[in-house]
Amino acid sequence: MENFNFSIILSFRFYDRGDLPIKVDHQGSVNRIVWKIPPDQLDYHHYLPIFFDGLREKMDPYRFLSIMGTSELLEKGGTKILPVIPQLIIPIKSNK
Repeated sequence: MENFNFSIILSFRFYDRGDLPIKVDHQGSVNRIVWKIPPDQLDYHHYLPIFFDGLREKMDPYRFLSIMGTSELLEKGGTKILPVIPQLIIPIKSNK
């Protein structure tokens, strides 16, 4: 278990348990994400670090959800983003 990466397993668990307010829409020729709750109504202190940490994922659909989810949260977050930046430093520094 030398290469065990708890954060990747944790991200899988969030999605697999249905804890993330997002899903993949497979209709049409291009996949997209669908939010169960509008992004501007989410608790950014909770969800943005989860999606941001998931940017290190290499397996789909986790990778796709992390990229698209982070992008949309940043796009629609407005003033909710700045207070969360200190929580995003840990995923940035962690290169595992």
